[in-house]
Amino acid sequence: MSEAEYLTVQEALTAVLAGVSVLPAERVPLLDGLGRVLAEKVVAQDSLPPFANSSMDGYALIAADLDGASKQNPAKLRVVGDVAAGAVPDVTVERGTAVRIMTGAPIPSGADAVVPVEDTNEAWRNRERPLPEQIQVTRSVKSGDYIRHPGEDIEAGQTILEQGHILRPQEVGVLASLGVSEISVICRPRVATLATGDELLEIDEPLRPGKIRNSNGYTQAAQILALGAVPVQLGIAGDTETAVRQKLQAGLEANVDLFISSAGVSVGAYDVVKAVLEQEGNVGFWRVRMRPGKPLAYGTYHDIPYLGLPGNPVSAMVSFERFARAAIRKMAGHTQLDRPTVTVTVQNEIHSDGRESYIRAIVTSNGSGYQARLTGDQGSHIMTSLVKANALLIVPEGVKHVPAGDQLTAWMIDWPEAVF
Repeated sequence: MSEAEYLTVQEALTAVLAGVSVLPAERVPLLDGLGRVLAEKVVAQDSLPPFANSSMDGYALIAADLDGASKQNPAKLRVVGDVAAGAVPDVTVERGTAVRIMTGAPIPSGADAVVPVEDTNEAWRNRERPLPEQIQVTRSVKSGDYIRHPGEDIEAGQTILEQGHILRPQEVGVLASLGVSEISVICRPRVATLATGDELLEIDEPLRPGKIRNSNGYTQAAQILALGAVPVQLGIAGDTETAVRQKLQAGLEANVDLFISSAGVSVGAYDVVKAVLEQEGNVGFWRVRMRPGKPLAYGTYHDIPYLGLPGNPVSAMVSFERFARAAIRKMAGHTQLDRPTVTVTVQNEIHSDGRESYIRAIVTSNGSGYQARLTGDQGSHIMTSLVKANALLIVPEGVKHVPAGDQLTAWMIDWPEAVF
């Protein structure tokens, strides 16, 4: 297979996304919907606020009684009651009277405004705050001042959130205010992770000659968790078709929506994942013109979508970012599948081999633009190059040399602190 016959990154991504579908919906408790995609619109059953209430601690009164009031000529009103938040007023405000009121308390009948306590002669900093018989008000107000009106924010029957909206803490707060205790959202994708290779040890095992610990299985599980999906860790499979099948069967029994494995998809004598897929499902493609990450298998296993990532840890993580992330987000109902991007000025000379390349970098902002410097050695085994990075610089296919000072697109894994 010649290099020209490999898929471009975009061709491979298009094929992966075509092979996965948005998952069905489920009803969950409100907090379990955080970060997830609404499966149906939400219509308010109540108004917000549900009743007229005070936006300040102060006095509910008739605005006309304060015409001309000032510090030199305060208006004097008889205090006829006190309304706390949560109480139901049992008093009516008439001309020449006022009712003390707390923030959030219902406006009593007859009142059309509130004056803040700071604009009265009440010793409002006194902890006891006995109800005065009379109050002096040192400013005028207009009808409606400091009153939150019913439906001012939301009216009953109004569509609050559309299908496809992503629930953030602020949406959770609004829904809680409206008494929504359960919400219909797209199911979280259940994603199986499998690391293959006779050289692998569990992470709590002591190192032995020729062995390394299974970092990929944990990296991919963490990437899945970070997307709000559910990782199903299948552990390690040795370099035999039987071992791989046994692990994948456990994934089928766990009702996973996507398989992701690392290693076993190249051309080595012990790369058995591709062989298992060919026998138990299909292989859509297995080579991509990408650096790092050329060996990448995509297909199905017993009709479940399957992504076989490279074994080198950086290659596996970058390939996950480019392909698995978009697939999982699509399955979870998202429409924005890619990381945010910015244009950066590179501070280091970059050499590539002509494949579309993803270079680990640190992006910073000086207030007028973004700069990027490489994190050091770009070898596909140098995991600390990703630890130091907050972005991946994309060198387009066919470009072999990028001089310092040129501009590239950066995929932002994290935003630089200078942005905030």
